[in-house]
This record gives sequence, C-alpha cells and structure tokens, in this order.
Amino acid sequence: MSDIPADLKYTKTHEWVRDNGDGTVTVGITDHAQEALGDIVFVEAPESGREVDADEACAVVESVKAASDIYSPLAGEIVEGNAVLADTPDAINTSPYDEGWIFRLAPSDPGALAGLLDAAGYERVVEDES
Repeated sequence: MSDIPADLKYTKTHEWVRDNGDGTVTVGITDHAQEALGDIVFVEAPESGREVDADEACAVVESVKAASDIYSPLAGEIVEGNAVLADTPDAINTSPYDEGWIFRLAPSDPGALAGLLDAAGYERVVEDES
C-alpha cells in the first residue's frame, strides 16, 4: 500500500496539498502516483506569479513510462516552483512528500482547502482504482 500521510489533503487526480500555515500551500504528487509513473526523468514546474484555476493543468511530470499533467488543487497564484527538480527530478520518487514537492500556491480562497479529500477519502480513491 502507498504511503498516505494523515496530515495532508488530496485530490482525485493524485496531488497532495500541505497547508504551510502562512497563507500558502505546497503541492506535489502522491506516493501512489509516483509509483504508477515509475522513474521520473523530467519535471516542468509552473512559473512564479502565474494565476491558476482549480483543476487547471499547471505542471508536467515525465517518467520513463509517460508524461502526466499535474493539476492545481485550488485557484490562486503560484508563489514558487521547486527548482531542485530541474536537476534532480527523481526526488519525486525518493521523497514525494518532502524534497519532491512541485509548487507552492497562495490560494485565492483558503477555505477551499477544506473541500479536498482527507487521507481516508484518498485511500478509497486508490482502492477503487485497483
């Protein structure tokens, strides 16, 4: 079974969201998603200052198997893309919830975070896909 930390929020498209407590959130892909993709070889993180809508494709992760769009879980402004991934995209494979984050976002509606899946809800999504 994939690692699904209880302190994060999740989307049905396999993104995780961490509330940073400062009006921003950090977004990455789940352990389940990186396992399904295989070895990550390239990441295109979004540019700072970009406005995104909820569910908008805003980043790309390429693996030896496929390229996959990464969707913004919330509407808001991108405040940072993870520059480390340009040189070490496999950080997503080795540390999907820490060094492998993809971008940070300042949500236009911080309350929208409550509408995302909790760990139990995401676990059901993963089970339904199996």
